[in-house]
Formats: sequence, C-alpha cells, structure tokens
Amino acid sequence: MKSRVWARYLVSGALFGVALVLPAQAQPVPAHAQPAADPFTGAPGLGDPYYPDDGNGGYDVGHYDVAIDYDPPSRHLTGTARIDATSTQALRAFNLDYAGPAVSRVSVNNLPAGFSRNGEHELTVTPALPILPGLPFTVMVEYGGTESDTPDSGWTISPSGGAFAAGEPHSATSWYPLNDTPLDKATFDLRVTVPQEWQAMSNGLRVSDRVDGNRRTVTWSSKHPSIGYLTTVAIDHFDFLDQQRANGTPLISAFAPGAEKGKALEQRLPEILDFIESIYGPYPFESGGGIYVDTDLQFSLETQTRPIYAPWTDLNTVIHENTHQWWGDSMSVRNWSDVCLNECFASYTADYLWPERKEGEDVDALYRKTIAKMLDKPKYWEIPLQNPGAGNEFTTVYSRGPLFLHALRHELGDDVFFPAVAQFVQAHAYGNASMPEFRSYIQSKTATDLTGFFAAWLDSATPPPDQYLYPGDLRG
Repeated sequence: MKSRVWARYLVSGALFGVALVLPAQAQPVPAHAQPAADPFTGAPGLGDPYYPDDGNGGYDVGHYDVAIDYDPPSRHLTGTARIDATSTQALRAFNLDYAGPAVSRVSVNNLPAGFSRNGEHELTVTPALPILPGLPFTVMVEYGGTESDTPDSGWTISPSGGAFAAGEPHSATSWYPLNDTPLDKATFDLRVTVPQEWQAMSNGLRVSDRVDGNRRTVTWSSKHPSIGYLTTVAIDHFDFLDQQRANGTPLISAFAPGAEKGKALEQRLPEILDFIESIYGPYPFESGGGIYVDTDLQFSLETQTRPIYAPWTDLNTVIHENTHQWWGDSMSVRNWSDVCLNECFASYTADYLWPERKEGEDVDALYRKTIAKMLDKPKYWEIPLQNPGAGNEFTTVYSRGPLFLHALRHELGDDVFFPAVAQFVQAHAYGNASMPEFRSYIQSKTATDLTGFFAAWLDSATPPPDQYLYPGDLRG
C-alpha cells in the first residue's frame, strides 16, 4: 500500500458425543456468547499481535472459488463461495471470517450445516458430521443482500455507480467468506456477473468474458496463492489497455470513467516490471496490470497482479505498488508487526532505486538531506520500524524505511546487499517471512556484527548513533 498521507472425512457425530441440530435460519449472536475453548472446535482467531481475531484455526485453505452477481444501481450482491480446505484437527465446528451480506445457506461436503454470525467478522459453521484431522473438506456458503459502502476497508462504491474492493489489512470479508490471515494463502478464482454494459476486473488471468442476453459474466483465475486483502473485484464502465511483456506475460489494465489519465503511467508498466525484476529476480506472477479508479481513496493498494490506483497516483506510486508484487504479495508477512518487509522495500525501490538508476539522482545526497532535516524532530523517530504497534503499521515505514535500507546498503556494500535481498525474497516466494528472519538472514551474509545496527534502526524510538546513520561513505 502507498498512503497519500505518508508517501504521498467425515465421521459420525457419536465419535464426539454430540447431537447436531441445524437451525432453520441462523441468528447473529454476540461474541461473548460463544462457547469456551473446545478441542474439537477451530480457534476463531490466530492471535496476531495487532489483529488477534483475524484468521481461524483447525484448517488450511487450498482454494477459493467465488461467484458473485452484482447489480450496480441497487447495490445488491448475491454470492456463492466454495472453500476447499484440509483439516488440521478434528472439527465439529469451525469459523470463517465474513462481514458481508446475509448468509442464507452453508453446507459442508454437500450436507447442510448449521451456522451463526458473531463478533465483527465471525461466521461459525457446524458440519452435520464432524471432520477428522488431515482430510480435505469443502464448504459452500450462499449469501446475498445490499452491499455497504466501506471505503478504505472493503466494498467501495465508485462515483460512476460501480464498485470495487480494497483495504489493508482487511477488505475481503466485506464480499466473501475466507480464512482472513496472511498465514493461510490460497489460490483464487472469481466469476462476476453484471449487467451487460458493465465490465469486471480481478486478479490473475481473464479466462472468459461472455455476454448472455443482458448479462455479462467475466471469469478470472489466479494460479498463485494470495492473501484475502490482495484479492479484489472492480466493476465499472472501464476503458482497457492490453500490453505484453517481452516474455509474453499479459498486462491487462482498466480505467474507470474519469481515471483515463492513468493510461500514460500504465504504458510504462513493462519498463517498470523489467526494472524491478533486475533487482529482485523474476516477476512472480502469471499476469500484471492495474485498476485505476475515480474514487477519492487515501491509498493505492498492491492487490495481487493488478494494483488498485487512486486518482492521485503518480509514477512513484506505480513503482511502489508493483514492487509489492515481490515484497508483500509473493512473499508476505507472518504478522502485521513485520510490515516493514512490505513497505520499507516498496518505498526504497520507488523513492531511491528508480531515481538513482533511471534518472541519475544522487540518492546519497538525498539521504543526507533527509537526515539533516529530521534529526532534531523527535516525533519522526518515535515509532519503531519493527513492531510499530497496532494502528501505526502504515506510518513510519514509508518515510524511515528507505533511510534504513539505504544505510544497510552502505553498511554491507552493494555486492552483498543486492544479492542478499533478492535471495531472501525469492527464498520466501508464495510464502511468508518475518523481520527477525530477515535480520538473521542478512547477518548470515556478512562477517560484520549487525546487532547494534539493526537495534538502532529497527527497535529504537530515537535517531541511530552517527556510526549507524552514516556507515561507509555516507558521511560524504
């Protein structure tokens, strides 16, 4: 993300000694009314230090197959989500994360299941027959109703009357049920049905675009696993730009009414991807592009393969969001306290590496100028880069993150720094990584003791000492 503010199978129920009664119609219940911890019930949250209720225990999702039918004038959405998962424990109940329109029916392995909604985003599912550990199972959730307008955190209504989904760390729960945690990535297919005169964009490859009478159905498929907030759908009267990288990778971009000025930026996408690839290794996905909206967002977002761009987007933003395809999308955080892995690298690439290598800027001078300007501003340093605290994730990482990485580059030297960071992000492709892992990995690449350097830059709430502020020849 780039912020405008900051950067600009089944067994009998008798096995568990329970009799299951399926409600004819589920009623929301308060979170405090949920039962105590049960060894046969999946946890309703995974305990992320910032968002402890995000994600769910007891299973791993392999694939989402989501179909939605959306009518822009009425904002009515009907959806069916198929979730293919594997249990990691015995389950007589488990949770999904969901905060969208009303649920009408849930089934597990084609048998009707009980369900209830509780808390901010919990959908508790009770299978007709409990699930043994280590076995695959399929959940089907049917839902529908009027979508809410939730800018910055999910389903968002566009000025044109269209809509799109965007938000970090949450957005997917506003339009389909899922295991909403960075720790459970899954592949994602989407079918979107809209009135014939509208178009629909999403992640991955466009498999089909079919018009049947007055309805259009567009199908998208993602070959590589994704986190929920990196999935998206955008519905509008789009103008399209189709490009192709030299290696044949298709680049499909869309521009909502009023956002056509972004086309000049997007025409540089092949050049931008080539540049980032030269630093961090092969582009990790099967397609690319962008979705330019005409909604007054406070951020642009690195939705996988196809970022969402706010109207204020500039070249720096496009570089930033596409760097996230490596740092954040392919390799994702383990916990949200690790957010520097995402934003520090995206900001450094856009703010320092592109100006240096493509525009001939003296980024050492830029670094010194920034340090001189901010050295006597205590508030600039008061939020640590590592573990900045809940609510502070998307703050200091944009401004101090590039300074940290530029200082680290000079501490190590280019011959160590660039191969090391490329190897790190590639080694964690389609998985997760943490800041402690990054620190350990970088330390393994040099005989220099980096303990003090990392502590000063990442853990402290004050400016680093001069020896870490100006390593190597940075003093000038």
